[in-house]
Order: sequence, then C-alpha cells, then structure tokens
Amino acid sequence: MSTTRPYPPGDRPEPGGDSAPPARDDAEPSTGRDARRLGFAGESGVVPLARDFARQALYAWGWLPADGADRRAAAEDVLLVVSELVTNACLHAEGPDEMLISCDRKMIRVEVSDRGTGQPAPRTPHRAGRPGGHGMFIVQRLCLDWGVVRTPGVTGKTVWAELGAPA
Repeated sequence: MSTTRPYPPGDRPEPGGDSAPPARDDAEPSTGRDARRLGFAGESGVVPLARDFARQALYAWGWLPADGADRRAAAEDVLLVVSELVTNACLHAEGPDEMLISCDRKMIRVEVSDRGTGQPAPRTPHRAGRPGGHGMFIVQRLCLDWGVVRTPGVTGKTVWAELGAPA
C-alpha cells in the first residue's frame, strides 16, 4: 500500500516534525523506540554505507545474529528495503540526504529523505521480465506499509517503510 499522507497526528512520529525521534542510539523510555540516524553529506558508496549502518542497528537490537530461518529472512528483508529506498533516492532524487531507522518490539521503520520532487510508485503493471523499475514493487511486497511524507515549504520528501519484527 502506498500513501502520501503520514499516520494520523499523535499515532506515529513524522520525519522532520516536532515529534520525530531524536538521533540517538538508546531506547526512549516512554516509547521503547530506538532510533539511529545516518547523514549522507559528502559520502560516496551510499548504498553499502546504508546497509552496513542498518546491519549494525540490527545487531544492536538483537535481530542479528539470527537464530532461525524466519529471523534471518526478516533481517535480510530490512537490508533489502534499505538498499531499495537509498538506491531510488540515488537514481531519481540526486541522492539521499539522510536515513533514519527505528525499532520497537513490533516493527522497524526505515525513512530515507532526499530533495527530489518525484513520487515513488511501483511499476504498474509489474513485469518481472523487464529490467529495472522493481524497487518499489519489492518494498510494497516486503513491508507492512510504506508512503511518502512531504513538509510544506520544504524541498524534497521522506520515503518511509515499515517491516514487522520477527516472532
């Protein structure tokens, strides 16, 4: 499911808003949510950098090392979604500005901010045999939900995706 609206006010923090999770590596006592932020300014090789950053977060949160096939698959899904969102920012928005990855007991949320004006969307109809254009289709298939948040008066957008925590 794709949406251009954020969650209802007060339901979940929005990127760039007053309620956005702080850039810190410890859990917030009130919510139990742990958030980590990565800036891409002046960096090269941003896709592997983002994957390594996300992998480190997964280790810190206990998703890795995985002690079974389901947990391993869940961690790999997170890394694939990170790759797809950062790659899309590279291909369609002059590169990402920042990535925020946050976790609570129920899910992981990945947010990639860029200065692009385009609207990400899965290729419709999806054609598995055609090269390219599969990123948002993959994100749509792997995630519980995803969408785009734009802040009025600010150039760019934040593309977010949420994946369920392994059982």
